[in-house]
Amino acid sequence: QGWGRLPGTRKEADTILKLVPKENSLEVFDFEANYNWATSSALNQFRILHFATHGFVNDANPELSGIVLSLVDKQGKDIRGYLRLGDLFNLDYPADLIVLSACETGLGKEIQGEGLVGLTRGLMYAGGERLVVSLWQVSDEGTAVFMQEFYKEMLQESKSPNEALRATQLKMWSQEKWRNPNYWAAFAFLGEWR
Repeated sequence: QGWGRLPGTRKEADTILKLVPKENSLEVFDFEANYNWATSSALNQFRILHFATHGFVNDANPELSGIVLSLVDKQGKDIRGYLRLGDLFNLDYPADLIVLSACETGLGKEIQGEGLVGLTRGLMYAGGERLVVSLWQVSDEGTAVFMQEFYKEMLQESKSPNEALRATQLKMWSQEKWRNPNYWAAFAFLGEWR
């Protein structure tokens, strides 16, 4: 499948990174935002992991659901670029918060006796205490605005992730340009509410 560029994700990431001290952050963009980095133990030292990319759900085989990372290296050669549910079960992401700023990352398949099987389960299994995910396809521009505001609420206003999510949703709803729930209602908080 051809995954188009998401220009809003760079603006989103740049704005978020300005809110975090440089020594407490890791910037991984473009070709470097690849499977090797996403599965690296270097990520297990961070309290917050933020993925701004495409997400996809495979309803028939939820283990094939995932997020899209760089699919080519600097030379244009194809590389492994999908971080799938099956990969997450083998990772160590002991983060306080994992944000999947991508489409449909909170969906999965209901399996009798197991519950919902999707990326959320894999991320929690990997150690994520709290998640912010989306329940449907989201706009690139709207998501960039949403995430920038979410991090401002959380990092500048010292709100918990669930409080920051609610404040962001209310703020976007109050603005004429972003009032449509498609821009803000897709995002859900899962995990510990503290």
